[in-house]
Amino acid sequence: MEKRTLLAVILSLVILLGWSFLQQKIFPQKPAPSKKAPIETVAAAPEEPIQPRTPSPSGLPETKETTANDIIVETDLYKAVFSTEGAIVKSWELKTYKDHNKMPVFLLKAPGTIPSLGIVLEGENRSLPLKAIYEASAQHITLSKEKAQAELIFTYSNGAMSLRKKFIFYNNDFKVDLSIETVNTPSYVLPVGTDFGVYDKQQSDHNGPVLLIESDRKEFDEKLKEKMNFSGNIFWIAQEDKYFTAALMPLTPAEGATVWKEGASAEIAFNVKQPRQDFIFYAGPKEYDRLKNLNKGLEHIVDFGWFTVVAMPLFWVLKFFYKFLGNYGWAIILVTIVVRIPFIPILNKSQQSMKKMQKIQPLMAEIKEKYSKDPQKMQQEMMALYKKHKVNPVGGCLPMLLQIPVFIALYNVLNKAIELRGAPFALWITDLAAKDPYYVLPIVMGATMVIQQKMTPTTMDPAQAKIMMFMPIIFTFMFLTFPSGLVLYWLINNILGIIQQYYVNKKEA
Repeated sequence: MEKRTLLAVILSLVILLGWSFLQQKIFPQKPAPSKKAPIETVAAAPEEPIQPRTPSPSGLPETKETTANDIIVETDLYKAVFSTEGAIVKSWELKTYKDHNKMPVFLLKAPGTIPSLGIVLEGENRSLPLKAIYEASAQHITLSKEKAQAELIFTYSNGAMSLRKKFIFYNNDFKVDLSIETVNTPSYVLPVGTDFGVYDKQQSDHNGPVLLIESDRKEFDEKLKEKMNFSGNIFWIAQEDKYFTAALMPLTPAEGATVWKEGASAEIAFNVKQPRQDFIFYAGPKEYDRLKNLNKGLEHIVDFGWFTVVAMPLFWVLKFFYKFLGNYGWAIILVTIVVRIPFIPILNKSQQSMKKMQKIQPLMAEIKEKYSKDPQKMQQEMMALYKKHKVNPVGGCLPMLLQIPVFIALYNVLNKAIELRGAPFALWITDLAAKDPYYVLPIVMGATMVIQQKMTPTTMDPAQAKIMMFMPIIFTFMFLTFPSGLVLYWLINNILGIIQQYYVNKKEA
């Protein structure tokens, strides 16, 4: 039966094709006279839309969709919701990152006045693409290890203009390839989206638009007073907070970028004049290695401050130790020990110098009293005393000054690296990027500061020494809300300092 059915289908096709061929040969059709061309007459009617001067990029007829619907794209890393109205992003949920309530992180909590990745034309038709209903190539896309890549195409044509957006998604990456083609449209701007990428505005770090032009990083926030335009080699534009970002990177040079105040926030967008513009779109965590693999300079959105040149090696060492230990808490302890090692000889000399200064303190007091009315003579006698006893009066300050860049750099690494967000250490410390919920680490850290201060030789008078005893209290209150990873570093550093001071004191005794 199956063979007969297949044979019947083949014979039917042969007959249809053969008859069509014979009909063209035996009965060729004559061309219709021009006066009987009703199509041209209808096309000329004023109520009909004007045909585009050039073919639409998609080759599709005019869009006939009238109602908007949502398109869902799911990967192992995120769930994105698009709308056919404007072909914009409505929401962006990160599956692998949770908030303090164990709920997924949403990078686009509200679309804002100008939706994310919505084309905004210049001129009279400014809002047309945002309100237009596009046709979509799919209604739901789900990626997995078996299906690692997929595309979603939005098309719109009203006869006068044509728009086409093509997205390519990857299952194991937060990046999205974006291509935009337009026909018969003026120049336009492509906004990242108001606050898209800004998850937590409560953080003290920068929140809002940022761009990289040449080697200059420029930041903006809601305090922006006037519209600002930029041109030149713009590597990327983005919205960011401490740990997350949404960024656009042009693969072909864009005309420029614009930043302006939009509602209660600031917006940033690329200016585009070409009929085709390709981008890489990224919406996700500020993971340095992942961003660097994009090869578009987006890793520079991870800002470790003034001492980045010191912070980056510390960051690499921290991740290196984590690979072997599998725990960022122990990695921080090991980094603290490694960072301390180069300073051991300098700190030893500093502590020895302070010890000698303490021994000659009575002699210094005599000189001050004897030459109280002759400051110049007092200074000469003091210098002679230092020379005789081989004491450097600034020896105790120099090691502290040398450690400041390292401390600030490591502070920024531990405070800003998203790798520590949600990373547990031990017992009650379940998030090294959050404060200690029971304040145990800050209190213990304050206690070690008191011990270290008691052990450290001083040349201060008793009144000054009592005032300095308030320093551990002040630091303890400061560190109560600091990330527990940073407090852990300071605590271990204090313990190492106590051990070293005990060794020096015993040796000089």
